Amino acid sequence: MNLDNRIRQRIDNKTKPPGALGQLEDLALQIARIQQTETPALHNPYLLVFAADHGLAAEGVSAYPASVTYGMVHNFMAGGAAINVFCRQNGLNLLVCDVGVNGTFDTGTDQLVKYKIRPGTRNMRHEPAMTPNECEAALDAGKTLVNGVRYRDCNVVGFGEMGIGNTSSASLLMHRLTGLPIPQCVGRGTGVDDAGLAHKLTILQAVADRAPRLTNPLDVLADVGGLEIAAIAGGMLRARENNMIILVDGFIATAALLAAQAMNPAVLDNCIFCHQSDEAGHRLMLEFLGAKPLLNLGLRLGEGTGCALAYPLVQAAVNMLNEMASMDSL
Repeated sequence: MNLDNRIRQRIDNKTKPPGALGQLEDLALQIARIQQTETPALHNPYLLVFAADHGLAAEGVSAYPASVTYGMVHNFMAGGAAINVFCRQNGLNLLVCDVGVNGTFDTGTDQLVKYKIRPGTRNMRHEPAMTPNECEAALDAGKTLVNGVRYRDCNVVGFGEMGIGNTSSASLLMHRLTGLPIPQCVGRGTGVDDAGLAHKLTILQAVADRAPRLTNPLDVLADVGGLEIAAIAGGMLRARENNMIILVDGFIATAALLAAQAMNPAVLDNCIFCHQSDEAGHRLMLEFLGAKPLLNLGLRLGEGTGCALAYPLVQAAVNMLNEMASMDSL
């Protein structure tokens, strides 16, 4: 009997009707399959938040000024953001990485990694967001951080982001990598009003019309991506290579996964989709990937918050498989 069948038999033989724990049973099977064992374990989980600015923010695509990116990284460092609260609550380690924030962080902290490639992407309305070398450097930043936490015995990693303007970048990546039209890929982001949404649509359509019809995912990522999005894509690819569990957050992180899976489709095998974002387009993105999210709470914050909130369900699935009695014991 192969491993999948043995795990299914173990789950079905627990003290419950077959299938009674629903999606938790599928989750337990997936984790056991990733780790290739009937007794999976979760070790030293990390949430990695990558931060960077976007040149396109100058076009007024966000309800907030670009300076908020810099302020929010300070908030992460001070422990006051939502992701800090949820990581403390649910026992995840948190690391923040500056891959492209337009500002300097002088204060040292164990939670901040400095890997700045440039102070934000270029304005992609007029030119590619990154050069190929910059995009590769961002991918490498994500891979480096994942390797670092793997050396700390981490086998489960989630990814978050901070960057004013990054829902625009994610929408463009979605458009280019799924083929869906711009209006289906664009939402309100940080909460723009109707006039702001109309303006955002106009700007993103102009970017889509400016950009050449690229097919290589690395070229697409460099043209309309973000430094933090590329770093997440690189981190996901390395997590797959390291055979780690990947916690996928919302709209921006899933856009990074679109790029990662275009480079290596096998990365999807390691991905747990933590929630469906309230950001327009995320449902279609999940459908494109064939993903079934664990939660649907109307979240649209980013930062990896969906990963931290869903992590107790990941723990529950593993504990069910390892600790729940079987019918044979009755």
